[in-house]
Amino acid sequence: MAAKDASSRIKVALRGYQQRSDPLEKVDMSRQLREAAEELEASAIEQARAGGATWRQIGSCYGLTKQGAQQRFRAIARDEAVSKEK
Repeated sequence: MAAKDASSRIKVALRGYQQRSDPLEKVDMSRQLREAAEELEASAIEQARAGGATWRQIGSCYGLTKQGAQQRFRAIARDEAVSKEK
């Protein structure tokens, strides 16, 4: 559900960005776009991991090693490790 919410926020922010002429308003719209895109990315990575994708495979999408992907997405990797401990 987070992915759908993030997608909706991206659409709204894009429309808002295109309608703004004030540079500071565009900065704010850009921030909103980035935050929603990061949420969408995290959701996609969580789904990929749940579906069996390895950190090496995810890293290759970003030109990163397995370790690089785990570091970049350390919150997801950490949550995953905590879940495995339970």
